[in-house]
Amino acid sequence: MLADIDSATNLVELFLRRADSNRDRPFLGRKVAGAWRTISWGEAADQVCLLAENLRRIGLDKGDRVALVSENRPEWCIADLGIMAAGCITVPAYITNTERDHQHILDNSGARAVIVSNDKLAQPLIPAIMRTGLVEHIIPIDQVRAYQSGNLRCHGWSQMTGEGDPAAARAAVDQRIAGIERTDTACIIYTSGTGGAPRGVLQHHGMILCNIAGAAEIVAEDFGVGDDRFLSFLPLSHAYEHTGGQHLPIALRAEIFYAEGLEKLATNIEEVRPTVMVVVPRLFEVLRTRIIKQVEKQGGAALRLMNEAVALGQRRAEGRYRLGDKTLNFVLEKLLRPKIRAKFGGRMKALVSGGAPLNPDVGVFFQAMGLTMLQGYGQTESGPLISCNRPARGIAMNSVGAPLRGVEVRIAEDGEILCRGELVMEGYWQAPAESARALQNGWLHTGDIGYLDDKGRIVITDRKKDMIVNDKGDNVAPQKLEGMLTLQPEIGQAMVAGDRRPYVVGLIVPDVEWMAEWAAEHGKSADLAILKEDAAFRSAVRSAVDRVNADLSVTEKVRGFAFADEPFGIDNEEMTPSMKIRRHKIRERYGARLDALYRA
Repeated sequence: MLADIDSATNLVELFLRRADSNRDRPFLGRKVAGAWRTISWGEAADQVCLLAENLRRIGLDKGDRVALVSENRPEWCIADLGIMAAGCITVPAYITNTERDHQHILDNSGARAVIVSNDKLAQPLIPAIMRTGLVEHIIPIDQVRAYQSGNLRCHGWSQMTGEGDPAAARAAVDQRIAGIERTDTACIIYTSGTGGAPRGVLQHHGMILCNIAGAAEIVAEDFGVGDDRFLSFLPLSHAYEHTGGQHLPIALRAEIFYAEGLEKLATNIEEVRPTVMVVVPRLFEVLRTRIIKQVEKQGGAALRLMNEAVALGQRRAEGRYRLGDKTLNFVLEKLLRPKIRAKFGGRMKALVSGGAPLNPDVGVFFQAMGLTMLQGYGQTESGPLISCNRPARGIAMNSVGAPLRGVEVRIAEDGEILCRGELVMEGYWQAPAESARALQNGWLHTGDIGYLDDKGRIVITDRKKDMIVNDKGDNVAPQKLEGMLTLQPEIGQAMVAGDRRPYVVGLIVPDVEWMAEWAAEHGKSADLAILKEDAAFRSAVRSAVDRVNADLSVTEKVRGFAFADEPFGIDNEEMTPSMKIRRHKIRERYGARLDALYRA
């Protein structure tokens, strides 16, 4: 399998190889009218080739950029592959983008065409298209309206993927992709903008092929390959899901099913019964909280078993064992873990966390529940995978594992993690100065601070640009503190600050469910605007902060806190679509409130 991936010169070639040997097998699944429906590898390949030829027919040429704005669904995968099969470059965009976001990406990328899934997603997109004046073609997947104005031409998805001779289209695609090399650009994926305007990362075919070869090696050697099924949940416009949730399953000949959304994710997992899922830490934190609350409501033996399982998991993580642990583990395998595994479909080989640091306690919890938890590391500029934990080599929850196959890592003098290999981007689109800063002598400067442990695994301490340096010159890692705070039942979200200040302070968003329960118990309104002025409520949250402080050094302790007005979210631009906080946006809104904590 690895040789097959290594020999591929581009992503379309690898896909078509897989489709040729699996034509009648199900490939892409989506829930329609309450039932899961699939299309086969062969059907998908025909649509990919027809889309490619029809894109050429309407005038698109090699290297032209095509923006893709859609929720996760089979058509996303077909569009992505069809764009590349036409010799064009995919430009994925988040469905949560505002008109301004779309305008930035369309202007910056110079996209000549846009594929959009429905009228709702087209609403902020169309004004951006009109304002830039660059887009010539729009292809709605679920066509309700005909978007046609001036130079803009509208083409129906069913025509673009259904008209023509599939055999002739395939022959034309085969001839075209024979000239696409691993060094050619496959897509321009824009960073999520945690520190400012999104930048377009030039991802070449070899970059993603290198990533999936390294990940496929882990799956094959540590878990075995066969009848694999992925449940795609994270936005496909994010490099993590694009590589790990789409191109990796293609390489593994796996099925891809598309989740209906966060509110139906738990149900979808039980229905689809996936073998692999790639998820961000925030979702694991939410799932952990839900499981704990469900078991606490049951009480009795169930609660005791869960607590024993977590304690056993912690001892294992620390390399400590005590008499009776083998018997306890046997009991947990019989009475507790099968019920937890069933909630995850009963076939889960691995849950893979990436996109942001995972709190070790969260990882230990899921391992204790009998689920294999892997933490990966990388960034859009590296395709995105740099490293991943491997069960066969020992999982350490404080690390993100050893570098993948074909990846070289070293630590700079200032502690920054550097990587080199085919996985490194070509640069940022139309940003030579930023590209030169990120790429030096072939090494990608990740902006992350960390070290290699005695087994060659990467341990990340924080983002270089996020690191707090107090007025005494001491370094404080904010993500560590925020992760510890949000593990408390009272705290839903947190951001800490303290750069060039005497101590660390925090901005707190209380957990919604806990806040409602506290308000009911004390006869109060569950309105944060009212509760944040209540002394008893503040004291309850202060107790949670104090519990965290008990495990922190003097320099790290959170000395004061203020409440945010509302949760950090995508709509208020305080979180990215991959659920990372946007510090600069939060500081813009709450900077004065945080500053006031130093005058209190």
